[in-house]
Amino acid sequence: MEIALGLILVLVAFAVIRSIRIVPQKQAYIVERLGKYANTLEAGLHVMIPFIDKVSYKHTLKEQAVDVPPQNCITKDNISVEVDGILYMQVMDAKKASYGINNYNFAAAQLAQTTMRSVIGKLDLDKTFEERESINANIVDAVDKASDPWGVKVTRYEVKNIVPPKSIKDAMEKQMRAEREKRAMIAESEGERQAKINVAEAEKQEAISLSEGEKMRRINEAEGRAQEIERVATATATGLRQVAEAIQAEGGHSAVDLRIAEQYLSEFGKLAKENNTMIIPGDLSNIAGMLASLKEVVKKTA
Repeated sequence: MEIALGLILVLVAFAVIRSIRIVPQKQAYIVERLGKYANTLEAGLHVMIPFIDKVSYKHTLKEQAVDVPPQNCITKDNISVEVDGILYMQVMDAKKASYGINNYNFAAAQLAQTTMRSVIGKLDLDKTFEERESINANIVDAVDKASDPWGVKVTRYEVKNIVPPKSIKDAMEKQMRAEREKRAMIAESEGERQAKINVAEAEKQEAISLSEGEKMRRINEAEGRAQEIERVATATATGLRQVAEAIQAEGGHSAVDLRIAEQYLSEFGKLAKENNTMIIPGDLSNIAGMLASLKEVVKKTA
């Protein structure tokens, strides 16, 4: 009797232990009661009915990364390329994820591959490398719509590698090399063109500067000569004015007569020094007459 009671207590303890479930954070357990869905256990401590309730499915609610295996796709220009990627998804409804599909990870990867073949088939080979964002967006849109009944949300998809055949890679490398050489030649010619333009512009500016300098030099010389002539004329006029005023002053005419006589005799003396033969006026009385004539001229001008 004691043994039987002990067995009963052990079974009761085992049943109590089995009925207690602790669900970790970011996980969800699906409980079935007698083979039928009962409820979903979220994070925390839960008590189930022993021998009746059963945890049938366990799901993580974290975002999952599902590797999409490489596959061969045919581009619009009939080039076979090998493409692989990675799919990010998250369980939003544990019940749908349990009963909506058998294996949502596998199903999502297969659907991503199918959509990838369809998208790549609409693009030329060159565009497949340029349109990665568009390819990712199309795959996310298609897989997310299909996975909605599964209780799964597809957050994003990333293409990892696009590998064309070796012959195509060689042709693309040659094309890229030719394009780089072409850009280098264009850049070099543009540099030479710009250098010639700069040299021509510099020569033009130099010629303009030289001509401007020559122009200013001539203007300055002309202005200098004009000022010189003006100052000489002003000085001459001032001298004549002073001479005229001196003549009109008292004793001025006598001074003029004396000055004329001195200059006449001085020039006459120079002739005697410079020539062996001395010229003497035939009528010495004409000297006084000449002086009188010069005096009359001075009076008229005064």
